Parts: sequence; C-alpha cells; structure tokens
Amino acid sequence: MEACRKILVSGIAALNVNVTDQKIEQLLCLIKLIEKWNKAYNLTAIRDREEMARLHILDSLAILPYIEGARVIDIGTGAGLPGIPLAICLPEIHFTLLDSNAKKTRFVQQVVLELKLKNVQVLHSRVENYHPEKAYDAVLTRAFASLSDIVKLTSHLLARKGVLLAMKGQNLDAELELIAEKKSVIPVSVPGTDVDRCLVRIELPEEAEVR
Repeated sequence: MEACRKILVSGIAALNVNVTDQKIEQLLCLIKLIEKWNKAYNLTAIRDREEMARLHILDSLAILPYIEGARVIDIGTGAGLPGIPLAICLPEIHFTLLDSNAKKTRFVQQVVLELKLKNVQVLHSRVENYHPEKAYDAVLTRAFASLSDIVKLTSHLLARKGVLLAMKGQNLDAELELIAEKKSVIPVSVPGTDVDRCLVRIELPEEAEVR
C-alpha cells in the first residue's frame, strides 16, 4: 500500500486540506476493504488500488472545503463515496449514507464498524421513501442522477437554508438550464488525474423547504 500512501499524501498536500496520519491510515484501510469486497460485491469498476486512491479517495476529498452544516446525507453512496472519506476527515459532522442496493449498504456498514466511525449512519432505502425525523443541512450526491432529478428526489430531506451539493463532470449547460433554483458551479481538480470535475451547489427557495 506504500504507493497508495504516497498518492494520498501528495494529493492531500495538493488539495491543501488538513488530514492527519491517523486519518490517512483509515483511508488506506478503506481502499483495502473496497479491494477485498469488490470481487464478491461488485462495488466499483475500478480494480487497481492506486486508481482507487486517486479516483475514489482524492476525488471525494476534493470537495471537503465545500461541505457545510452539521448534518449531511450522501445519496446513492455506493461503496461509501464520497461519504466515508469525508466522514473520516470531518469527525465533527454527522453523515448519513443512503443507498438502495443492500449489498453495498452491508459493505458500508462493515467499513463503519472496522474503521470505528462514530459519526456515520448507514441506511438501505430508496431516497423517495426516506423521510427523516430531522432534516439535513446538506444533501450530497456523486454520479447519482440529473440535476433536475436530484432536486426533485431530495428536496424533502433538506432543512431550512439547506443546500444540495452535486458532484458532476463538465458540460452541464443543458442540465443547468433546467434548474430554476439559485445555483453555482465550483470547479474541482483531482490531483494526479485529468478528470473533469465540478461541484454544483443548489439553494432551494424558501417555499420549497419542508422543514
């Protein structure tokens, strides 16, 4: 895992985020777990652990400076991305990781147990069927759906003045045109890769908020 460690250390330095050595060890453990479980659970198409370090871990951490609020829900978390890397690095924030695939939520629950993460809740549910007792400050998605569908499917989860944070590729003009809500596009670069990334931040109007 030494090559992965070097990728993470240099990538985290390039992102200019504060991640301790202990947290880097947890991130490396996450890579090992994904690699181990991937054969049976088909968690990700990426099989190479060094590519996982770049395209899963650093990709997730690239949006760390833009996470806001005390309660965040990661919709369609899959193998726990970006929720687990963010939860490791932001222990003061409570993360709910939701996915409709039972195998993937079983894996994510195992990760939470093995990494002893106290700030993570894992839920097996479709997003439209989940109605939390307490709403969230931010809804986070990565490769989940079109922007208009994200707004439609997740707005009931947001607290007053909550935000939607959607991790996307580039060329979003057509999707953005369908969004009436206040929005901003934040360019994101992932160290060691040439992937095009951005984070779309959407604020819902007051009348659309349910809590």
